[in-house]
Amino acid sequence: MLSQDTMYRLNRVSALYDLIVTWPFATPFTIGLFFWAVGHLHAAFGWAALPELSVFGVLFGNFFGTVVLIWSAVRLHLKDLRLMRYDALGRWLFSAWMLNAALNGASPVIWVFIAIELSFAVLQSLPAKEKGRPEAALS
Repeated sequence: MLSQDTMYRLNRVSALYDLIVTWPFATPFTIGLFFWAVGHLHAAFGWAALPELSVFGVLFGNFFGTVVLIWSAVRLHLKDLRLMRYDALGRWLFSAWMLNAALNGASPVIWVFIAIELSFAVLQSLPAKEKGRPEAALS
């Protein structure tokens, strides 16, 4: 069981992580640069080349980046642990979809993100105590 202060810090760290990781997806220009950089990482490690980034890949990447940036900003602005619980659910689901992609040939880089997402999902799902007493409403 984690203290409320620890949960608030965890919520803030996870929101900041989301901002850092997803901003490259938010615009057509930055997603192109990000995809180019990951392509070079693949080449450096001798991994398979990435598929071409299509207009639909850019569009859905931009949707993802924009929504996650807004969601992160909301979580940073509003000090409400209920938002963290919803975020935990999203992380469990994102982890499942990334695991599916990884098992079907996606970039090996995705395993790093799966580990981080699952770690945040577990931590954000832990019970919290409210000012010295367990609080079922936050669990």
